[in-house]
Amino acid sequence: MSYLLLDAVFLAAAAAVAVFALRQRRPGRTGVAAVGIALAALLVLTAVFDTVMIAVGLVAYDPALLIGFRVGLAPLEDFAYPVAAALLLPALWTLLGREHE
Repeated sequence: MSYLLLDAVFLAAAAAVAVFALRQRRPGRTGVAAVGIALAALLVLTAVFDTVMIAVGLVAYDPALLIGFRVGLAPLEDFAYPVAAALLLPALWTLLGREHE
């Protein structure tokens, strides 16, 4: 199984939950902006820390299972998890949170 296929499974699940949450309650502009800022921060942190972890030898990837694009030393596939988190966590917050009183 390639890393891209594994990423697709996580992204599809996160997107499905996010779509369901959006149907339940639409976020305001502030909510959308907050998710966008959080996603940008997560992507930058992923690029920096994945590059450091790969550089010092904490993790390694089978090149045959990668599509080949990298940001720093981090393979593009590593960025699916922050995207999934930025979709899934606000969606779960919306679905499981209490309404404003």
